[in-house]
Amino acid sequence: MSEDPVEEQTPRAVNNAPYVTLQDVASLAGVSIKTVSRVVNNQGEISEATRQRVQAAIDELGYRPNVLARSLVNRRTDTLAVIAWGIEYFGPSRMMIGIEQQADELGYSLFLSLVSQPDDLNSDRILDTLLARRVDGIIWAVPEVDDNRKWLKPGLLDRLPPIVFLSMQSQPGLTIAAVNNFSGARQATQHLIDQGRRKIGMITGPKAWWEARERFAGWKSTLEEAGLPATSFVESYWAAAGGERAMQQLLKQTPDIDAVFASSDQIALGALGALHQLGRRIPADVAIVGFDNSPESAFYWPPLTTIYQKLVNVGHIAVQNLHQMIEARRQQRGYIEAAVTLIEPELIIRASSA
Repeated sequence: MSEDPVEEQTPRAVNNAPYVTLQDVASLAGVSIKTVSRVVNNQGEISEATRQRVQAAIDELGYRPNVLARSLVNRRTDTLAVIAWGIEYFGPSRMMIGIEQQADELGYSLFLSLVSQPDDLNSDRILDTLLARRVDGIIWAVPEVDDNRKWLKPGLLDRLPPIVFLSMQSQPGLTIAAVNNFSGARQATQHLIDQGRRKIGMITGPKAWWEARERFAGWKSTLEEAGLPATSFVESYWAAAGGERAMQQLLKQTPDIDAVFASSDQIALGALGALHQLGRRIPADVAIVGFDNSPESAFYWPPLTTIYQKLVNVGHIAVQNLHQMIEARRQQRGYIEAAVTLIEPELIIRASSA
C-alpha cells in the first residue's frame, strides 16, 4: 500500500462538516495526517503511546475508513459480482448462501445483479456495468439454458476480471463449479432398480436446461445398462403443477409403471398428488424419487426419497476458485489453469421408495 495518506471519510458532522476526515482525527490527536494514515492502515513504526492517542481520537469522532478511497490506492475493490437468476427458488438460493458465506470469510463484498430470464440476457450491458464498477471477479450463476452462453467468444475473457461459472457444460478455458447431475440421476435410478422396480419412468425438467439434460442422460444410461427400457418419460417445467400434469401423462403412456424419477422435488410433489388422486399406493404401487432435498421433502406424504445436491458447497467452491484466480492475477503469477469442479450429490432414502 502507498505510504501517502488517503483522505478517507465517514458520514458524521464535525465542526459543521458532513464527514469525519483524517485531518479531523490528526487535529484532535495532535499528530500529522500521515501518522493517522499509518495507524489506520497498520503501517510503519509508531510508538504505542501515539497509536493509543490516535485510536482514542478515532473512537471519539467515530471515524470510519472510506472503502472507495482505499480501493483507488490499492487498485482493488474487494468486491465480487454475482450475476444470478431465480434466487427466490430453492436451488439458486442455496448457492447464493454458499457464495455469501465464503465471500464474507475471505473479506469480499458482493455486488448482486439479477436477470429476469435465464435465456434472455443482455450480456453486453451486464459486462459493461461490472467493468465500470471495477469488480475484482465475477461469478456467473445464471444456469445454462438454450444458447445463453453464446456471448462467450474467443479472447473476451482475457479482457474481463476472472470469472467462475456455475451449472453449465464443460467448455475449454472456463472455470466451472456444478453438481454432478448425471451421477445424481444414476444414483436415483439405480436405487429404484435395487428396490426391484422394472418399469421406471422419468419426469424430466425442461430439456433446454443443461441440468435437466444431464439428469435425463443419467436415468437413461442406468436403465440401458440394466437391460431395462428407457422409453417412458414426459417433460415438465420446474413446478409442482407441471409434475402433476406430467404424471398423469406418464400413466396414460405406461399404465403399469412401477417407479418414477422426478427431476426436482417440486416436480415430485405434483407427481405424488396425481398418484394419490388416482388411488395409487406409494411406494407399494409406484415408488418415486426426487432431486434437490429441499427442506419440505422430508414432510411430503410419504416423505420423499431424493438427491441431496449440496448446493451451498458449490457456492463455497466457486468463491474459493475465484479468489485463487484473482490472487494469481494480482501477484502476476499468470492464470490458474481452468478447471471443472463437480460436487457429488448424495441419495437420501425415505418412505416414498423404500
